[in-house]
Amino acid sequence: MEKEALFGRNIGNGRIECGACARLCKIPEGSHGFCYVRQNKKGKLRLVNYGIVSALQIDPIEKKPFNHFMPGSYVLGIGTSSCNWGCQFCQNHFISKDKEMEGRYISPDKIVERALESGVEGIAFTYNEPTIFIEYALDVARAAHKKGLFNVFVTNGYMTRDVVKKMAGLIDAAVVNIKGNAAQKFSNKFEMIQSSEPIREALVELKKHKIHVEMTDLIIPRVGEDLAACDEITKWISGTLGQDTPLHFTRFHPDYKMLDYPSTRYETLKNHYDIAKKNGLKYVYIGNVPGSRFENTYCPECGKVAVERKDLYLKGWHIGTTGRCKCGTKIPVFGRVPVSIEQREITSIY
Repeated sequence: MEKEALFGRNIGNGRIECGACARLCKIPEGSHGFCYVRQNKKGKLRLVNYGIVSALQIDPIEKKPFNHFMPGSYVLGIGTSSCNWGCQFCQNHFISKDKEMEGRYISPDKIVERALESGVEGIAFTYNEPTIFIEYALDVARAAHKKGLFNVFVTNGYMTRDVVKKMAGLIDAAVVNIKGNAAQKFSNKFEMIQSSEPIREALVELKKHKIHVEMTDLIIPRVGEDLAACDEITKWISGTLGQDTPLHFTRFHPDYKMLDYPSTRYETLKNHYDIAKKNGLKYVYIGNVPGSRFENTYCPECGKVAVERKDLYLKGWHIGTTGRCKCGTKIPVFGRVPVSIEQREITSIY
């Protein structure tokens, strides 16, 4: 299904500038942007895969990963086709590299209906970059809010300020996957982007519009483990976004066109963790390492476990109904205090 897209601007000579992502693709008549799904048809910007869903799955919110938003809840994850980046290590390359827009049409109301039937608490726009299907995401988010569901974005952050403004009031939280960019000083070698600055601008805008923000950094061996770059980005996060900003350092696993790269050494992840803590970040995590004690949330004052996790699931809640550690420190967890800790089966809808 097609729909006229937002963020299109006629720039003359039959071309349209797409303002959905920071590429600002200038698309001639009859052509498409980098993502393929946003096309210039007869002088109108069109989203040609509106509602064409390629992945639909129930996940714990900790898998996204969110550790400080709606803990212990479950989400219905939605993905479509294609992406605005060209990552050579993409674990969802079977849909993110798909230019044929395969999948099935599911209306926003039907998505919400499925979510309610499944008993989840929210919708996650994930698996491929949601910015490229922003019109569909906003329509689903609007319908979800009407039924009491929350909405979260899993994004590379390569979006424009205009997109963030549209997200405000509809998208409740975002986890920005900088995917090794911090440690590469946002090099475009593996992501095929021109500049990292729009990511930082988007992060500031997300915070400005009261959207809860967490960040992940995929630490890629050989090319993305520079500790000096980690020092620089974590100082920026601490000073600009705030010391309470959760940051997840994630282990790389070989995939797609980087199968000859090793998995990230645990010692490398721990070195990044230590630098982030040294630079004032209070809530730092190590991800994709099952059983690591750095899945847990620790009180920044007394050092005791505040929230306990194991393999993406909530296992212990030690901050009561007030969200405070026994020492009195308030732990910034947003959305709710879980009434019970319940582990559900991760289910693929199709």
